[in-house]
Amino acid sequence: MADAERAEELKELFWEELKDSPFVMIGLQGVEDSRTRPWTAQVNWQDDKELNRGGDIYFFGAKSEAIVKGLGENNRVVCTFVSKGHKVFAHIHGTLHLVNDRALVDKFWNPFIASWYKDGKDDPELQLLRLDTSKAEIWKAEAGATLVAAALKMLGRDPGKDHEHENQAEVAL
Repeated sequence: MADAERAEELKELFWEELKDSPFVMIGLQGVEDSRTRPWTAQVNWQDDKELNRGGDIYFFGAKSEAIVKGLGENNRVVCTFVSKGHKVFAHIHGTLHLVNDRALVDKFWNPFIASWYKDGKDDPELQLLRLDTSKAEIWKAEAGATLVAAALKMLGRDPGKDHEHENQAEVAL
């Protein structure tokens, strides 16, 4: 498979898996408290299925959270994703921005988000964030890959070299 085809396949698989399990780990690069924490992605999905892409990624957070407070120092993020069945892994590069758009809050609001905010959509702690992605490294895990690697190793071949880019690509999101 050509590199461009593999990249598009992995990109499409990433968006499918994120839609199924929208949980990521996010941390800010270069700030004192750079630990990653779990966040739930709210994706503004594209309507055109032929584009094979997702859309803008948003998150609801609290103004008192370390990530939201740290945006004044740096907005470059470390964002990692692991799909539900550990079929897809991704490291997403991008920047995080504060968004003050009531229409988007209304669009993404749901009972799960509401449970975190005492005063609902008017809670003074509520902050919407947008992740502007620049690129992502995506890996696809295949069943039996460890057995194949062990067999290649027994044959004196380097499994890392043989499958270095077969199930991995760097893509623009």
